[in-house]
Amino acid sequence: MLICVTNRNDCKDDYLSRISQLAKGKPHAIMLREKDLSLTEYEYLAAKVSEICDLHEVPLIINQNITTATKLKLRNIHLSISDLRQYKSEVSEFTFGTSVHTVPDAKEAQALGASYIIAGHIFSTDCKKGVPPRGLSFLKEVCTLVTIPVFAIGGITKDKIEVIKKTGAKGVCVMSESMTCTNPVNLTNDFRF
Repeated sequence: MLICVTNRNDCKDDYLSRISQLAKGKPHAIMLREKDLSLTEYEYLAAKVSEICDLHEVPLIINQNITTATKLKLRNIHLSISDLRQYKSEVSEFTFGTSVHTVPDAKEAQALGASYIIAGHIFSTDCKKGVPPRGLSFLKEVCTLVTIPVFAIGGITKDKIEVIKKTGAKGVCVMSESMTCTNPVNLTNDFRF
């Protein structure tokens, strides 16, 4: 399973056209990350991306922005583990997942009701320059200790899919490739799990 993570700053072509192409490829979901936008800007973009996702019947995951998800009546939200701890009662009506960077956080995320975990970062990535990757052993340990789906993130390329599968992960999250690949419609096939 592939979750395409957005970052319009990496996108060199028309952003909404790229989102449409990604959605045509039927990934597991598209996560609207865009952390640098104001609430108003994020909300506007979320409405546009939601229309595209609905058209292609691909779930849209709102990243961190409970206000936008509530206002637009979107059902999927992704939170950091610290935000999940703080806002658990506010997201109880959503399908929600969380990012984890330690094994205890993974166990806690499951106990808090997360429907999936994004574990990372697994490999070196430009998004986390200078921060050592957690590695495949971390990913395998998380997958072994929880019963909910685990997605790997961080430096994920298609040549790493087979080793990631061996950890027990159910899928991957890809940001750079999602925003820069030459054939977005085929991205889901390239990262087939």
